Amino acid sequence: MTGSPKPGGMGDLPKRAVVGIILIAVAVTALVAGGVAFWVLGSAMALLMMGEWADLAKVGARDRQVAMFALSVPLAILSPLAAGPSFFALGLLAGAAFFVAIISRRAQLGGGVLYAGLPVAALLFLREQESGLILAFWTLAIVWATDIGAYFTGRFVGGPKLAPAWSPSKTWSGLGGGMVAALLTGLTFHRWGGLPLGLALASFALAAVAQGGDLYESILKRRAGVKDSGTILPGHGGVMDRLDGVVPVAPMVALLVITEFML
Repeated sequence: MTGSPKPGGMGDLPKRAVVGIILIAVAVTALVAGGVAFWVLGSAMALLMMGEWADLAKVGARDRQVAMFALSVPLAILSPLAAGPSFFALGLLAGAAFFVAIISRRAQLGGGVLYAGLPVAALLFLREQESGLILAFWTLAIVWATDIGAYFTGRFVGGPKLAPAWSPSKTWSGLGGGMVAALLTGLTFHRWGGLPLGLALASFALAAVAQGGDLYESILKRRAGVKDSGTILPGHGGVMDRLDGVVPVAPMVALLVITEFML
């Protein structure tokens, strides 16, 4: 569960690339292992994101700790040793968000519980499916492909800015390059991984969803007056900086898979 380098200084590219490759290797290893290993990685990322969200929301240490402890309850239930990804776990996640919002009197902090917890629940749900390895791997891969395609297309093509008020570095050409890269990735998973063609073609639109998640996090950082959500990842910033695209894409893919089962 990680992302790849985003737009930044070209001088930082080697360091960002090395760290990005390491993060992807860790994510793929846990994904292939599945079970407890994937849950542990996902839960750790969710708790780190919750901490960064609290920092961006500028809440006190007490409310930050309450939010992280509250999130840990549904994360524990998501374990394959407990109920796993289920409606019960989703109910607890919603309850934890409501609890945090009431206790802290900050609706934004409660929203962070959903922001950090939902993508983990979605990825664990996808990994449990019959073709779970392919589904979860594809979900992460299209986000990585979108980031990489947007990075290089934006750098070498340039052009009009996508949303200069929120993220000055993003361009329309970068969005297009990311969407094409995601589509090619989806078709690759269809050709050699057996991914259903409908889902493979959806990669094009999901790339736009990933970029939407990226822009949303940019808004949060601008409001907080910071460049990165954290400093835990050298050359990359925080965990939210790496997973902002996964946050909306994973639940969307889970919905697509559920819809496909129902049809």
